Amino acid sequence: MRNSKIVLLLLAASFSLHAQTTKNKKIKPRNEFVNELMAKMTIEEKIAQMVQFTSDGTVTGPASGSNFVDEIKKGNVGSILNATGVKYTRQLQELNMKNSRLKIPLLFGYDVIHGYRTIFPITLGETASWDLEAAKKSSEIAAAEAAASGVHWTFAPMVDIARDPRWGRVSEGSGEDTYLGVQMAIARVKGFQGADLSANNTVLACTKHFAAYGAAEAGRDYNTVDMSERVLREVYLPPFKATVDAGVGTFMTSFNEIAGVPSTGSKFLMHDVLKEEWGFKGFVVTDYTAINELIPHGFAKDSLEAGERSLKAGVDMDMVGGIYLKFLKQSLQDGKVTQAQIDDACRRVLEAKYDLGLFEDPYRYNDEKREKQTIYKQEYLDAALDIANKSMVLLENKNNTLPLKKVQKVAFVGPLVSDEWNIIGSWAATGDRNGYAHSVQEGVMALLGKNANVTFDKGVEIIDPKRDMMQQALTNAAKADVIVAVLGEFENMTGEAASRTNIQLPGIQREFLAELKKLGKPVVLVLMNGRPLDLTWESENMDAILEAWFPGTMGGDAIAQTLYGENNPGGKLPMTFPRTLGQVPIYYNHKNTGRPYYGAADPQQKYKSKYIDSVNEPLYPFGYGLSYTNFNYSNLKLSSKNLSYTGNITVSVNVANTGNYDGEEVVQLYVQDKYGSVTRPVRELKGFKKVLLKKGEKKTVTFDITADDLRFYDIDMNFVAEPGDFNVFVGGNSDAELTETFLLVR
Repeated sequence: MRNSKIVLLLLAASFSLHAQTTKNKKIKPRNEFVNELMAKMTIEEKIAQMVQFTSDGTVTGPASGSNFVDEIKKGNVGSILNATGVKYTRQLQELNMKNSRLKIPLLFGYDVIHGYRTIFPITLGETASWDLEAAKKSSEIAAAEAAASGVHWTFAPMVDIARDPRWGRVSEGSGEDTYLGVQMAIARVKGFQGADLSANNTVLACTKHFAAYGAAEAGRDYNTVDMSERVLREVYLPPFKATVDAGVGTFMTSFNEIAGVPSTGSKFLMHDVLKEEWGFKGFVVTDYTAINELIPHGFAKDSLEAGERSLKAGVDMDMVGGIYLKFLKQSLQDGKVTQAQIDDACRRVLEAKYDLGLFEDPYRYNDEKREKQTIYKQEYLDAALDIANKSMVLLENKNNTLPLKKVQKVAFVGPLVSDEWNIIGSWAATGDRNGYAHSVQEGVMALLGKNANVTFDKGVEIIDPKRDMMQQALTNAAKADVIVAVLGEFENMTGEAASRTNIQLPGIQREFLAELKKLGKPVVLVLMNGRPLDLTWESENMDAILEAWFPGTMGGDAIAQTLYGENNPGGKLPMTFPRTLGQVPIYYNHKNTGRPYYGAADPQQKYKSKYIDSVNEPLYPFGYGLSYTNFNYSNLKLSSKNLSYTGNITVSVNVANTGNYDGEEVVQLYVQDKYGSVTRPVRELKGFKKVLLKKGEKKTVTFDITADDLRFYDIDMNFVAEPGDFNVFVGGNSDAELTETFLLVR
């Protein structure tokens, strides 16, 4: 979406690189270099480093109204959003270097969420793999492709804990659990940033959205959040803190408010917690126009005050809004902000540019040969296929309907069966939606060959209620041995600004399934979606259900391989699937009430915490996922019944593959603190291990528990482990039944 006039202007502005760049020049150590540079900078030049404008590309809010090319020529920009590709970013950098008095390079940022060109499963789907090495690998590949295309900085990982499937941005995160979210956040930061930020295959990561964006009321994007500091610190902040400890270079503010204070204006979050308590040394950027939005929030009366409150809160860079550029100098002259606050923000941005090696060579990410050699490498496509396979979650498999046999006549139907556009999901960066992504049809034909006994029909649209294609699909389905229906959401029905009040299959897709069921043939439902759905009817009426999420560039191959048994699905749900929307928010690590309801064991009790029209339990619990084989858990043991504050307990369990296929199982450890100075969840994930078991094989899996694993914020807001009784649960999901007890003693 390049503007041709802009490109022509940039070409006209070209100049001799040797005369204008510091390329390959050896420079001083960072602190000395930045100190000397800042001593030369005017206040205008310092503020410019705190300004980001957007190029052509993805726009998620109102633009600033400024012409970014003119602002570059004036030296008013520190960073550009949405500029990609070596040729284009080089032109912009050249324009900047020609007009920059002190030759300060631009920082190019772009949303590389689950891949740059080679697209991996959406983040929620990748998390369903419960495979930390896979998450790190996909981030490494995304970084390598982005860096080869002139991008310095990604706005990922998103580490928001999310318990409400109505919120579209659950697709971008790791689900509902804090422990799993922490582990995935660390893996992704390490994948993006690597061991050396100045390497040409790494990018600066950005932890977002700070903080508690995933708790937006009613699951409505950009909405209000209100919670206790205890819940904030125990549930929502740990993944953010983990990325600080992992060395993440930047943070992004969130759109929501917490307890009446918008995050972008929250001194408590940015200054007190992030920079002082946690010691974060990187810089904080707003989300898109978030400073401007302090005005409709009712937190600032005008743009001048909005900028002042944001800077004083600890915001270092203004994304697209133009507030800092227009008003910050005036605020300094009025004494509303200080020189020290501006200097601190500018320094943090310059240090990030130094760490990326841009002062040594502003064009180190602008190698067209490397760009061509890096994009869509075969090894990257192989990794995308592997990770997509690992993300598949088998929800139902009655009568061993799956895996399919290659000799069976199979009717593939549904609006997503031949789709390439939606299969790579939302926030798919520069992924090719027209011709490069592999559809399910392409995956099946590649696996079975041209003589495959299969048919492909759309049948219905995702949303459009027209039924004119349905009869042809039903006719072919009636002749088949098995029917595979590939249904779900549009890719833009999840992600930012994509909240839903109805989380059932949209359109007439369920009606289509009902017609297919009438044919009396086994029906397999393959889902592409970015959130937990209400699948109560489907779970009762479908013979098998495979949750494929939006699986990425190689998704069609992964689905085909899984359906036909070349991949044994081993994914586990990172979010609870409700029976009905009325249960939302629903999550496994809830609290008990004073009147807990114990289901069928307590049928006659009216005055208990329950519904009169539904059971309390979800349709599919957190951590759930079937396999083509069976896993048996036994012999749960603790090395001791007492845990000291300086020691550990080893938990061991035997896991046996008692089925007919080799398979991977995610063994999950949960702990319950039975009594505390404040109430504790019914159980909390404290460890998991993914093990490969050949058919007939048995392994002993062990976990260590220490007092640190049991800490929480007590009644006085001290982060401690309290002595007392604990339950341990181990199994294949959060409803694990094997249990033991131990005592934490001083």
